[in-house]
Amino acid sequence: VQLVESGGGLVQPGGSLRLSCAASGFIFSATGMGWFRHTPGKEREGVARITPNSTIIYYDDSVKGRFTISRDNTKNTMYLQMDNLKPEDTATYYCAAVGGSSGSTYWRGQTFGYWGQGTQVTVSS
Repeated sequence: VQLVESGGGLVQPGGSLRLSCAASGFIFSATGMGWFRHTPGKEREGVARITPNSTIIYYDDSVKGRFTISRDNTKNTMYLQMDNLKPEDTATYYCAAVGGSSGSTYWRGQTFGYWGQGTQVTVSS
């Protein structure tokens, strides 16, 4: 299993970024996926998750109305569109897949055990 995030960077408050997660080594179209974030000194937190066919989506309350999770099963890729970014969104963002056992994290009914290397998002003026 390989998950590779991209799209992070430095953005001003109110700006937008689009993260991508390229997946390989498993049946992407049959696997639930999610985005998490981590800030030093805090626990890793769930941001959004999406079912294999995109019919069920959950967001953390802190990002509802600003972030949009999506996936393209034809490209084995998941996305996180982040709009109206705030300084408190600054974190390392991780792509995760349901299954596996490495650093398993349970969030909103699913256990995520496959992780990408992370991409840094910094919101600052």
